[in-house]
Amino acid sequence: MAHRVGYAPGVYDLFHVGHLNILRHARSQCDYLVAGVVSDEMAALAKGRKPVVPLIERLEIVRSVRFVDAAFVETVPDKLETWEQVRFDVIFKGDDWRGTEKGARLERDFATVGVEVVYFPYTVHTSSTQLRRALDALTAPAAGAAGR
Repeated sequence: MAHRVGYAPGVYDLFHVGHLNILRHARSQCDYLVAGVVSDEMAALAKGRKPVVPLIERLEIVRSVRFVDAAFVETVPDKLETWEQVRFDVIFKGDDWRGTEKGARLERDFATVGVEVVYFPYTVHTSSTQLRRALDALTAPAAGAAGR
């Protein structure tokens, strides 16, 4: 049987159960799982702001998850360029990508090198974006506090 290498890219900011679920599901479908941890700069480019948790800490958290065999710092936007360095057989994405232009482009690009794209259910009730909004609300100055 061929050794199947999987790749699960993500920012993995404010690590939560959704991240854990993706890594768990990904590992169940490959022999060796590489988690691609997006750099602070790449995350800022993609999402418009830097992660709350710095790259070095996100990398350490992801590396410590028992489903992950290796962690790789993703520093380029082109996933095929990342594939040139990591050489995986399957890439795992949240199903929020399925049916979108970026998902279709990912599928087209990876079809050229024989890499399968597998989508997993997106954890709707928990996301780093929601956690970040909650943190921002907690740390925002209280309205009217300046006048006291």
